[in-house]
Amino acid sequence: MLEWANRQDVVLLALYASLFTWSITALGAATVFFFKSINKRVLNAMLGFAAGVMIAASFWSLLNPAIEMAEAMGMIPWVQAVAGFLSGGLALFLIDRILPHLHLGLPRTEAEGIKTSWHRSILLVLAITLHNIPEGLAIGVAFGALATDMPGASMAGAIALALGIGLQNFPEGAAVSVPLRREGFSRLKAFTYGQASAIVEPIAAVVGAYAVITFSSVLPFALSFAAGAMIFVVVEELIPESQQGNDTDTSTIGAMLGFAIMMVLDVALG
Repeated sequence: MLEWANRQDVVLLALYASLFTWSITALGAATVFFFKSINKRVLNAMLGFAAGVMIAASFWSLLNPAIEMAEAMGMIPWVQAVAGFLSGGLALFLIDRILPHLHLGLPRTEAEGIKTSWHRSILLVLAITLHNIPEGLAIGVAFGALATDMPGASMAGAIALALGIGLQNFPEGAAVSVPLRREGFSRLKAFTYGQASAIVEPIAAVVGAYAVITFSSVLPFALSFAAGAMIFVVVEELIPESQQGNDTDTSTIGAMLGFAIMMVLDVALG
């Protein structure tokens, strides 16, 4: 176990990594200064890419290390992996039912969560914000694991995860800001809302890092929890949104490329 000062450094690394992914979201949101709309085919490919990255990250960066760590700790590895994975999905399911939000391309009347009179633009932002909770948590847990000296935990792997999440945050930022611009928002306001959708990532990252440092025995469960939450977002939101329209092949190819790139990042660096 690292000394407390070094554990504090690990939390700071998690914070810096999540600030990086937030900045990529802002970069994606900045496309609103150049475009008032995004071709549907391009948007679907970008969302498919994001889905592929998250699927690959869920296994290579989270579930696989969780299984290795559980084995090293003398636990039954599949129990920790399954329990954490399903718990993560359940947590996002509950948030999805409570938090008011609206998926891309749907009318205001099809908003999910608790009924509210909030404007359509706020609901769109909240939908992307929901994506970013498990992403920030995953980064925090991955960096927090460095303080435990457990098998499967590596700086290179944590950096690869942050890079992968950063890559898929670009289309998510654009997916918020550009539709808001199309609905009449100024470019600056649409950009502000777009980048704000990722504000939960640094918060979730710090919480995740502190949690696994303080309670290192829950690390395999925490990694699996983050994986389950990410897969829930992919299946519930990203894949359906990327498949809207007649050209589903484009989003499928985007997902394949996203998965491949994240796998290369994680295996090569981790």
